[in-house]
Amino acid sequence: MTGAAEIGSLDRALLNVLQGDFPADRLPFRVLGEKLGIPADEVLRRVRGLHDAGYVRSIAGIFDAAGLGYRSTLAAMHVDRARLDVAAAVVNAHPGVSHNYARDHYFNLWFTLSLPGEEDAGAVISSLAMQAGAGEFIDLPAVRVFKLRVYFDMTGDGDTAIPAAATKLCLPDGGGLTLDDKRVVKQLCQAMPLEDRPFDALAEQSGLDVDYFLARMAELRERGILRRYSAVLRHRKAGFAANAMTCWQAPEGVVEEAGRKASSRKEVSHCYQRRTAPGWPYNLFAMVHGRSRAECDVAAAAISQDIGIPGFLQLYSTKEYKKERVQYFVPSETTPAKASAQ
Repeated sequence: MTGAAEIGSLDRALLNVLQGDFPADRLPFRVLGEKLGIPADEVLRRVRGLHDAGYVRSIAGIFDAAGLGYRSTLAAMHVDRARLDVAAAVVNAHPGVSHNYARDHYFNLWFTLSLPGEEDAGAVISSLAMQAGAGEFIDLPAVRVFKLRVYFDMTGDGDTAIPAAATKLCLPDGGGLTLDDKRVVKQLCQAMPLEDRPFDALAEQSGLDVDYFLARMAELRERGILRRYSAVLRHRKAGFAANAMTCWQAPEGVVEEAGRKASSRKEVSHCYQRRTAPGWPYNLFAMVHGRSRAECDVAAAAISQDIGIPGFLQLYSTKEYKKERVQYFVPSETTPAKASAQ
């Protein structure tokens, strides 16, 4: 399996199913097999093959950061091009950084940062910028999430397998989480072991009984804290070679409606309202994916027309430095070792 065109219809259907909500069952591959009409051991064999071939990054949990008491922000730096790889390594060393990309803009290094609500994100970003040798940086905290749903349709049947998330203000809460909840969250952040009874292994690592572990998982899902437990695909391997972070200056009175409309597009995986910053007037962000830049350009223009805001900025990623699930309830290091920048 060396490219998206070389996998068969069953594997494509399986990839779509894996991007939905993975069964919280002691024998999840049996459940998936019943849905696809194949035995559980064949499902597991195929999932392992798709993972080994590079289609599936991992299967793990996607959480509502605010529901866990965390704040998330998008930050960007201007770094001399010759130092970009070194600067990216400094940023990557921070455990709160889950995504880090080079993009084709004056601000050329973009990363997401999640921190416990009591931590000062601005101070962390400032420290990282200093150690990375950045000339300038901006901090763009999330105000409202309209969509957080990465889904690449591998069969052409649409992405109706995953219902749209409700619009939500990004206000850290975290109240009501027990120590056991946090133990479950920490394990669900890890890549699921590709074995017959994966939740048995995760429960054992958390020190909890598996049935209790699954019950806590179900409750976290019902409370909206666990948004989804699913696979993340490598988008280029899946045939979606381009992605553009597309930004608009939306007037305050229309930003919420504009965000709802933008997030309804299947080409959009993430859509946020963010705070602006000096020198950065854009407050509505949509991550647009396509099989080519041309597809992204067409989709962005269509969104712009639909929301009634004619001007927009597209920032294409030119290099991926880091893409991982956020790891919650792990020790945070706000000042990565200076040796990383040498």
